[in-house]
Amino acid sequence: MSGPLHGLRIVEVAGLGPGPFAAMMLADHGAEVIRVQHPDAPVETRDPLLRSRTILSLDLKKQEDREQFRRLCRCCDALIEGFRPGVMERLGLGPEVLLLDNPKLVYGRMTGWGQTGPLAATAGHDINYIAISGALGLCGRKDEKPTPPVNLVGDFGGGGMLMAFGILAALMAVRNGAGGQVIDAAMTDGSALLTSMMWGFKASGFWMDQRGVNVLDTGAPFYETYATADGQYIAIGAIEPQFYARLLECTGLSDDPLFSAQMSPADWPAQKARLAEVFATRTRDEWAQVFETADACFAPVLSMGETPAHPHNRARQTYIEVAGVTQPAPAPRFSATPSAHPNPPQPAGTDVSDFIRTLEEQRRERP
Repeated sequence: MSGPLHGLRIVEVAGLGPGPFAAMMLADHGAEVIRVQHPDAPVETRDPLLRSRTILSLDLKKQEDREQFRRLCRCCDALIEGFRPGVMERLGLGPEVLLLDNPKLVYGRMTGWGQTGPLAATAGHDINYIAISGALGLCGRKDEKPTPPVNLVGDFGGGGMLMAFGILAALMAVRNGAGGQVIDAAMTDGSALLTSMMWGFKASGFWMDQRGVNVLDTGAPFYETYATADGQYIAIGAIEPQFYARLLECTGLSDDPLFSAQMSPADWPAQKARLAEVFATRTRDEWAQVFETADACFAPVLSMGETPAHPHNRARQTYIEVAGVTQPAPAPRFSATPSAHPNPPQPAGTDVSDFIRTLEEQRRERP
């Protein structure tokens, strides 16, 4: 076996962002993922999101290729598509058709707004989806505009990763005797789900519905980034009292009465200003040496170019190289069924009809 998902076969309709990310996660852990893309589309061997795929060329606007696609889906456990609602139906490849062909098929639909609702048919991107879910409003500093966390929260955390979870949950249901079903994975829903802890904090009075004034959103001086003497940055996360005490020891502020009340929001601005002065006196790497054995929830803020060389990342092989491109390794890690090293995507290498015929034969041989 190569990965815990060995034996699963997934068909991915070519798209961008969250759909390929979900397919990448499944392929990373052993699923056979067949990416269907237009014959004129290039095989992007250097794109990490497309690693470990077999590429099959089909033009879904042609009747003959749509029939081939239906044959393919009869041989697969799940499908991932990321079109606007109604597109697959207009192609004659909606869930009503494909689940009739294959009653155990899990039909994953990855969109921003979801399959229903007043915005379902409209255009959008990650920044829009996380705006209405409330996730974007949490990101940024007090009295400043919201800062998009790249497209990590909508596209990948609340989108592709949730889709991968949904695919596996539905496949577990099939294994337990259920039929196939449709997964409506919306980035608005997923990014809202990621804010669950903040809703609990808000209900308990621990979180103010205002950006940049709370413990985890740069309001607190002990959970913040600071500039260093060389123009770099360090990150502090000393929430618990014991870590807060070590932070003060390492910065020489243990006896400063300004820091006597850790959880006093009224003192936070002054505390933050003082810490900023202190951290500006040394370089990032000098501070890393100071905190090296302090266990004070400290880390240097690294650029993409620096992360693969960090000793911890090197020790864990967090970054690997595929097709000459440095990229994150598959995660999480499994003790009994470790995943193989990813490979670049490869064309099927044979006639489409012959390729699908081989899959059909393999399907018939399944117990």
